[in-house]
Amino acid sequence: MSKLDRMKELTVLLQQASKAYYSEDREIMSNFEYDKLYDELVSLEEETGVVLAGSPTVTVGYEAVDELPKERHEKPMLSLGKTKNREELPDWLGTQKGLLSWKLDGLTIVLTYRDGELFKAVTRGNGEVGEVVTNNAKTFVNLPHKIPYKGELILRGEAVITYKDFEKINAAIEDVEARYKNPRNLCSGSVRQLNSQITAQRMVRLYAFSLVKAEGVDFENSREKEFLFLKEQGFEVVEYCCVDASNVAAAVESFEQKISGNAVPSDGLVMVLDDIAYGESLGMTAKFPRNAIAFKWADEQAETVLLEMEWSASRTGLINPVAIFAPVELEGTTVSRASVHNISIVKELKLGIGDRIKVYKANMIIPQIAENLTQSASLEIPAVCPVCGQPTTIQQENDTETLHCTNPDCDAKKLKAFTLFVSRDAMNIDGLSEATLEKFLANGFLHTYADLFHLDRYREQIVAMEGFGEKSYQNLIDSMDKARNTTLAKLIYSLGIPNIGLANAKMLCREYKNDLDKLMHASAEDLSAIDGIGPVIANTFYSFFAEEKNQTALKLVLEEVKIAEETFSEEQQALSGKIFVVTGSLVHFENRNVLKEKIEQLGGKVTGSVTGKTTALINNDITSNSSKNKKAKELGVEILTEEMFMEMYLKGEE
Repeated sequence: MSKLDRMKELTVLLQQASKAYYSEDREIMSNFEYDKLYDELVSLEEETGVVLAGSPTVTVGYEAVDELPKERHEKPMLSLGKTKNREELPDWLGTQKGLLSWKLDGLTIVLTYRDGELFKAVTRGNGEVGEVVTNNAKTFVNLPHKIPYKGELILRGEAVITYKDFEKINAAIEDVEARYKNPRNLCSGSVRQLNSQITAQRMVRLYAFSLVKAEGVDFENSREKEFLFLKEQGFEVVEYCCVDASNVAAAVESFEQKISGNAVPSDGLVMVLDDIAYGESLGMTAKFPRNAIAFKWADEQAETVLLEMEWSASRTGLINPVAIFAPVELEGTTVSRASVHNISIVKELKLGIGDRIKVYKANMIIPQIAENLTQSASLEIPAVCPVCGQPTTIQQENDTETLHCTNPDCDAKKLKAFTLFVSRDAMNIDGLSEATLEKFLANGFLHTYADLFHLDRYREQIVAMEGFGEKSYQNLIDSMDKARNTTLAKLIYSLGIPNIGLANAKMLCREYKNDLDKLMHASAEDLSAIDGIGPVIANTFYSFFAEEKNQTALKLVLEEVKIAEETFSEEQQALSGKIFVVTGSLVHFENRNVLKEKIEQLGGKVTGSVTGKTTALINNDITSNSSKNKKAKELGVEILTEEMFMEMYLKGEE
């Protein structure tokens, strides 16, 4: 393992240890081990002169600005000439050698290092003038803060967000309509943030693709030697290979086969001449340098027939058109549908059912309509919502027309309620992500919660859905059947009653000993008298069941599920009135949630932070200096191991 690779490994290990200790109240290594690894990293940084992004030896301060200052580039950043014809590449190379690399699809950044430290980072902008994003660049997860070379170093790189990080960021955004459309847009917005702390949360990476200046270094007239020099400085360099006229076609094919598994967005390849002097002697055209060329994948097109237009409603009321066409083979897969995005594009393409259309995969991934050969313009825009049947309206913003449902009670708008219903602490139905629920709602499969237990009615449609299939469908049905056995508390929580979390639902069920009829007809005054409930929770609970539609929804679900029988004898309330905090790893219980449920079954309560009201902190590492341990000691709260807790409170319960 090289010294740089070891530094990367140490940085990740120490980051994980710090996060576990300071944010999660657990230790994954001893202080002795941490200090040993830390000292090793410091030694390697001194030896190599490289300090990697994320190193615990440096602290990045976040900064917020009112606007990003503009700056003119020392050398204009020109676009590259392009070709989609791979047969041109051997001729373009001639007798020269070249470097073939990914053309990454992100935001180009010019970086300047002085005295071995990052001095400045500027976006490409319009090629002449860019925006200064130095503080944001310091948060890039793989960008070195210090390098061994002490002269002025200028390089260009592409800031990108990986597909994996893009999906993770989008998944955390509940509002489907607010999610980012693609990694490039997210990256561009992240790099150009006014608050660098936001940039830090977006996991932006930078891959160097060009060295502009490094005085005093002999690169032996080779671009590859420049790449190797940048690697030695701690930069991640875009993936590349050396080619000549005899093997460039095979190299292109090799890159092509990697597209589907590539972690980083790319929209083609770049080829640059390895011979620096020869390349510069070629000069440039009015627009492009002659020492490099971009290869864009030729979009494979197929002619087909538009069979129908599916109008997919979302929870915001937006209704998106999706073209369904006779299946065709594109880039090695069968495709039969493509998003048309909005009404403006429908009109621009002059679409009609039965029209002959040409389709392709944008960047070899996303199916799109390239052209309408018939242009009948006969497609009718729905006057009513496909889900609820209520009137639609066309709205226009920035010259773009979109279709919307006007019904505030449209089933497609119930996404959040269904998302809570199937969540882990509620009915715990695996296989129903928010995106899947949105599809089911948009297609009219779901109207009430009880409909979830009858998705077998739509077996054929579900199996045919993108991302599904026989196995996924069967897993979903199995999960549904498993969810039919539940507790009353989880069922009540799943209904989404305002202010009623799972803990409150359990309190109510214990108080009324799972007598649902009494619970539903209890007065707000009686409910508020329950210890831990209060008037606000009592009123929202009472008001919810005062509405007939909510009673009906629950009644329909009760016909589908079996409520577990629970006994509520006084002996089982041994922990009534006691409050516990659980932290750290456990030995006797599978996880913290299992211990929490046990405490609640016995009438106790589990909270997330230690206060003066806490009965005891349960932590197997009594002697640790975790924040919770320190707080407990300050407040005089008892700290118990699992065994001590079980001996004191669970004796005779197991």
